[in-house]
Amino acid sequence: MNNKVIYLDNNSTTPLHPEVLETMLPYLKERYGNASSIHFKGREAKKGLEESRAILGDALGTESVDIIFTSGGTESDNFAIKGVAFANKDKGNHIITSSVEHLAVGATCKYLESHGFKITYLPVDKYGAVDLKALKEAITPKTILVSIMHANNEVGTIEPIKEISGIVKAKGIYFHTDAVQSFGKIPVDVEDLGVDLLSLSAHKINGPKGVGLLYIRKGVKIDPVNHGGHHERSLRAGTENVPGIVGFAKAAQIAKRHMKEEPERLRKLRNMLQKGLTDRLDGVHLNGHPTERLPGTLNLSFQGVEGESLLINFDLKGICGSTGSACTAGSNEPSHVLVAMKADPQLAQGSVRFSLGTFNTEEEITYCMEEIPKIVKRLRDISPFKK
Repeated sequence: MNNKVIYLDNNSTTPLHPEVLETMLPYLKERYGNASSIHFKGREAKKGLEESRAILGDALGTESVDIIFTSGGTESDNFAIKGVAFANKDKGNHIITSSVEHLAVGATCKYLESHGFKITYLPVDKYGAVDLKALKEAITPKTILVSIMHANNEVGTIEPIKEISGIVKAKGIYFHTDAVQSFGKIPVDVEDLGVDLLSLSAHKINGPKGVGLLYIRKGVKIDPVNHGGHHERSLRAGTENVPGIVGFAKAAQIAKRHMKEEPERLRKLRNMLQKGLTDRLDGVHLNGHPTERLPGTLNLSFQGVEGESLLINFDLKGICGSTGSACTAGSNEPSHVLVAMKADPQLAQGSVRFSLGTFNTEEEITYCMEEIPKIVKRLRDISPFKK
């Protein structure tokens, strides 16, 4: 077993930043109070909670009162979609989303179909970008919500959110975006994007797992999705995860601090890996938009080999990648994202996602450029797909 570990699966999760851990520790030890308690320990925790809310509000270009903390991106997506759907069913029962959403959105919409809601799943082009003409044609008087992700978690394609917002807002329809993959990697400002609701997760930006948020624009009619107490403006019952929230805020501050240079560094490493592999191997196909893509995301299909076999062999060399979303790992079905993009079925089975992050280095990329071609060539020699 190789002792070297090169982590290229940052779209699945990221390592906790040392500064984030340091910021969290006091709230795991001394400042352990319940933020709803009125005594000193409670007030201490409440202060950390509200300071973090202000930091994250500022990072999104909004006021802290618009930030509701959740357990992560999946809960935030469920909250946004179900909450708006059930609160506005007197106005209509139609929701529009895309065919390339994360399961947190896709499965939630499927659930709502069983409760009488009509869902339109918009097609995408070969790069994974939403068809704006199809969006315009899909809107009806019964449409109450449009939910389109900001950037795709598998191929990294950045969706035209501003254009979508213009179409949606002209019709007076609520607009939600899942920005879990984009936040901290490219600028995310709720006013600039023109969204009514936006989902984030801490563990995608070197923050802790188990904490996220939902931005809700003032005036949005939304139902709570869990009940029990008056936490989070009575919209999300449950004792707040203060250590996680404090860590989330610190991670956002760090991402903001490096927003000028870090995306360019990741883009350089990503392009280096892409060129290194395509120069050394034939039959390598890029999935996703060549330029309008997250700086650290590289999804490649290797002709004549199967993705799972590649990952197993990568792992033996200490290289951690994925075949797509971690939430669909273990499925033998081709990626629904690549299917929606009308990728060649055989190529789709040979896709691998490399997602780079804060701690990746040029030395690691060089190692991958040397080892991955050897693995691909060896697997091609024994592949049943070999021509």
